[in-house]
Amino acid sequence: MTHNGEQSSQGGARVRIAPPLWFAAAIGIGAFLPGLRFRPGAAGVLAGILAVAGAIGLGLPAVGWFRKTGQDPKPWMPSPQLIVRGSYRFSRNPMYVGLTLIVLGIAAISGRGWMAALSFCALAAVHFTAVLPEERYLAGKFGAAYLEYKSRVRRYL
Repeated sequence: MTHNGEQSSQGGARVRIAPPLWFAAAIGIGAFLPGLRFRPGAAGVLAGILAVAGAIGLGLPAVGWFRKTGQDPKPWMPSPQLIVRGSYRFSRNPMYVGLTLIVLGIAAISGRGWMAALSFCALAAVHFTAVLPEERYLAGKFGAAYLEYKSRVRRYL
């Protein structure tokens, strides 16, 4: 069973900042920082579109599995069931990978180098403020089942 210090007051992982806010900050700050701008050209726009499409293909099914199993994707809400299907077969954090790809795609399309750099800062922030607390929570709640899943599926890609 999960130790109380690893749970939020709602019964899920102890995550205090909603992970999408880190990625929104990367977009917002990266859009206005001077320097590191480039002309994306057709290849940059295509790369950006492919990144966003990949994000949608990875992230939306992950959210769908939460909905299908009656769970809330907010990490501070309880996880009554371990999801190991769909995009969770390839990544333990497909929504966070998807959000990173969205920021990278927008950066490529808009020609904002700072935005691209900040996408990795956002992922690092999410790693420490959400992923690690989620892993502790899931290990405490699901024990051996989660540890087995963790041993065969990568954290990100």
